[in-house]
Amino acid sequence: MNSAGRERDVVGAGASDDGQTGGTGSFASPPCYMHVINPAYGRSVDPGQARDVARWRKAERERLIAARLALSIEERIAHADRLAGELDATIARIAARSVSLYWPFRGEPDLRQWMHSAHEKRLRIALPLVVAKGRPLVFRAWRPGAPMARGAWNIPYPVDGEAIVPEVVIASLVGFDAAGFRLGYGGGYFDRTLASLTLAPIAIGVGHPFAGLPTINPQAHDIAMDWILTGDGHPRAFSGRSDI
Repeated sequence: MNSAGRERDVVGAGASDDGQTGGTGSFASPPCYMHVINPAYGRSVDPGQARDVARWRKAERERLIAARLALSIEERIAHADRLAGELDATIARIAARSVSLYWPFRGEPDLRQWMHSAHEKRLRIALPLVVAKGRPLVFRAWRPGAPMARGAWNIPYPVDGEAIVPEVVIASLVGFDAAGFRLGYGGGYFDRTLASLTLAPIAIGVGHPFAGLPTINPQAHDIAMDWILTGDGHPRAFSGRSDI
């Protein structure tokens, strides 16, 4: 079933991973987005605990990013091929017509070949753009050969692409946990964007099997993903939404 027309009920989104509204983290995930906040998970309001979580997340980010940067070219290509197969199957199941991807950054899975293939299959493709610090991302339509410019962190985006709200947002993740929560770069852009959208896209996180954690210690601004794909042959579904 198509994903359009579903509303997302989000409480508390809009803070960054350092616990500050407006987002002062060093990076924002270029692409991705998630599902609804699970009320069963603790939302720390204690400043000391929030600082401890932020320090732990920073250390985990550094460890996991170093691990994926250490992969050989051959390992990265093989992993991207496996992810492409899982994406094909998942997108077909969702029956989406528009998908936002991302431009690879800091060792993220390079799915640009899949992006071209998806465009050939008549999927409408978009890429995210950071328009301002502390603001939600916008998505601009992409096509092969589209003129590109460099945005935040030197990440390319389509210069003349129409602004759209994709039905599916594919996001790279640094880490993820057993409940589907995503560890990003700490800027809060991803959660802020999801919280700003009335019609909630289906959020698919993509990463490596070794990025799995027992928990990311989810906070008030964290939003769980609908799907997580790691190329291990076992796509993980977390959503209870009826449109997936």
